[in-house]
Amino acid sequence: MIVLKAAQEQILAALQSVSGIVERRHTLPILANVLIRKNGPELELITSDLEIQIRTQAQLGGDEGNYAITVGAKKLGDILKSLPGDQTVSLTANQNKLTLQGGKSRFTLQTLPAEDFPLVQEAADFGPAFSIPQKTLKLLISQVHFAMAVHDIRYYLNGILFVAEGKTLTLVATDGHRLALSQATLDVEIPKQEVILPRKTVLELQRLLKDDGKAKDGEEPVIEMRFAGNQAKFSFGGLEFVTKLVEGKFPDYNRVIPKNHKNHITLGRTTLLASLQRAAILTSEKFKGVRMNFAPGTLGIASSNAEQEEAKEELDIDYGGDSFEIGFNVGYLMDVLANMGQDMVTVSLQDANSSALITNPEYEGFKYVVMPMRI
Repeated sequence: MIVLKAAQEQILAALQSVSGIVERRHTLPILANVLIRKNGPELELITSDLEIQIRTQAQLGGDEGNYAITVGAKKLGDILKSLPGDQTVSLTANQNKLTLQGGKSRFTLQTLPAEDFPLVQEAADFGPAFSIPQKTLKLLISQVHFAMAVHDIRYYLNGILFVAEGKTLTLVATDGHRLALSQATLDVEIPKQEVILPRKTVLELQRLLKDDGKAKDGEEPVIEMRFAGNQAKFSFGGLEFVTKLVEGKFPDYNRVIPKNHKNHITLGRTTLLASLQRAAILTSEKFKGVRMNFAPGTLGIASSNAEQEEAKEELDIDYGGDSFEIGFNVGYLMDVLANMGQDMVTVSLQDANSSALITNPEYEGFKYVVMPMRI
């Protein structure tokens, strides 16, 4: 049976959309495979890592009929990448092997039975669906993802909190030393739902979401979301993406965001980032501290290391508030500045011992809180 017959670029695009979650080494060998399922003219490609499942449907030619098999996803992808983009490629099933043919190239691949592939059981209690443009969600994720914890024992920090309430979608990430929050407006009003998406899910969504272009009908590409007690489901661009959630109670982010700071400085984002990058060169590997000296009209930035080397920067700023010195982890400041797109940034401070609030004067929905460090 000819399972599919289409241009290399079409087949590769469909395979790449689902194969990002596939691990090369896994305790279950079948999880390194993609499930190829034929239902008449429709072809489904499904991958899973037991936590996330991604499914796409495509019209990729071949014989009509019902057939299902699994084959190594990375290997199939590597072979397809090695063939010319405009070449017609066919995949033919013969007993327990698949033969891939393109031009005068021919590859015979081992398979594993489709019935052994562990499909995710979808939750029965999904809440109401809501949609936002793909580029909006991609932007929200890009503004907070860097503040997620990595392998933290507080497992609920190793992901992003999604809160949908009323007409607002809020994304929050924190590692205990800093917190990033970004918000967007929804078209429909929905009851409050809160879920924590795992880190791997967040990074895979970010890879797959489109932030440009229009759909065939001229509409902006959107993503539909549904949340359940232990699952989230996303549908976009012909993909269906189901993921397990992180269980646990996310910290109360509203209590962390400082209110009523009296000292505010608005300055160029790229200028501040460049100064911090230069100062970061002379911080020590372990101790990434920079000292920031605020005084009317000037901002001093200084760093030093164990070899007694030091860097000093001075920026002219429009500031008439209190004079004080405060220390920060320079990496935390560079992360936020590198992931903001706008030209200006506002830093709000109370004193040398309080957290700083970084906001965007052009976009009210973004807040970043960073704790000071003793230097």
